[in-house]
Amino acid sequence: MTEFDRQYRKILQEIMEKGVEELNERTKHAVRALPGKTIEVEGDEGFPLLTLRKIPVKLFVAEQIWFLTGSRRPSEFLNKFTRIWDDFANVDGVVTTAYGYRWRRHFGRDQIELLVKLLEKDPSSRHGVVVTWDQASDGLSVTFKRANNPCPYTFTVNIIGGKLNLHNVIRSNDMILGCPHDSAGFALLQRILAARLGVGVGKYTHTISNAHIYDIHYEAAREIISRQNDHPKVEISLGRDSYERAKKGDEKLVNEIIEQIESQYHPLGSIKGLQIVL
Repeated sequence: MTEFDRQYRKILQEIMEKGVEELNERTKHAVRALPGKTIEVEGDEGFPLLTLRKIPVKLFVAEQIWFLTGSRRPSEFLNKFTRIWDDFANVDGVVTTAYGYRWRRHFGRDQIELLVKLLEKDPSSRHGVVVTWDQASDGLSVTFKRANNPCPYTFTVNIIGGKLNLHNVIRSNDMILGCPHDSAGFALLQRILAARLGVGVGKYTHTISNAHIYDIHYEAAREIISRQNDHPKVEISLGRDSYERAKKGDEKLVNEIIEQIESQYHPLGSIKGLQIVL
């Protein structure tokens, strides 16, 4: 198995065997959960893309490019590829907690552009922190239970030994649908940033505060745990201009990345009927 598959399957098994089952008040679903789980994949271990079941490549690639445009309207670019954010848009078609908008506009500064400039000028800097969570409005309320508080709420980027590392911190991760999607999306961001800065790809770290499996996904979890796949590493090669192309919402870039991944991606079969819990 790939390194990502091995670590991911181990966490699923731990949750199913040792996880505490409780009712989630907001969703009204039972979940089995464990705190403090981490997946770590070195750059030379390949792109962290789950192969124990088929993951829709187009979704995470288009989403990540949309994030880098800084838009908060799915109708701007994203809906040409997927409509996965439509459920979170308001009547005006705006996703108020859109990650890319939070990164690039919401706090009055372009955190992504400042990150690139910082590491370009000082590759040894340890200040490369990007925040998605707005403490003025997100969470901490028992009366206003918004379904779309950011899950990956901050990430840190640093360069060590000529390789760019990205540490993604997730407050809550649906391990069946959310974790594989988020890991691949942020690992793609890592590679786009590394290409822009002309450095290698280092470790991708995915740290989860609450790792859970919903009751409607228990059978899918058992099926994935039973699977093994002798899959070669997936590698991604990006041009240095990928960052600028992403910021401009270049549709050709999305298709190029999708084609590159899918030419190497030979997962086991998809699991039918998986439903997202909102």
